[in-house]
Amino acid sequence: MDKNRVEGAVRQVKGSVKEAAGKITGNHELEAEGKVEKAAGEAQSTLGKAKDSLRNVFR
Repeated sequence: MDKNRVEGAVRQVKGSVKEAAGKITGNHELEAEGKVEKAAGEAQSTLGKAKDSLRNVFR
C-alpha cells in the first residue's frame, strides 16, 4: 500500500472532524478548512491508488 493512500486517509478524517466541528460551533472558517483538507486527502489517496496500480502492472 502506497504511503500516499495512508496519509490521504488521515487527511480525510482530520478534514471531516474539522468540518463537523465547524458546523457544530457555527465557525464557517473551520468548516471550510475542513472541506479543503478533506478534498486534499481524497486527491492524495487517489494518487496513492494510481501508484499502486502502476506498480502492479509493471510487476
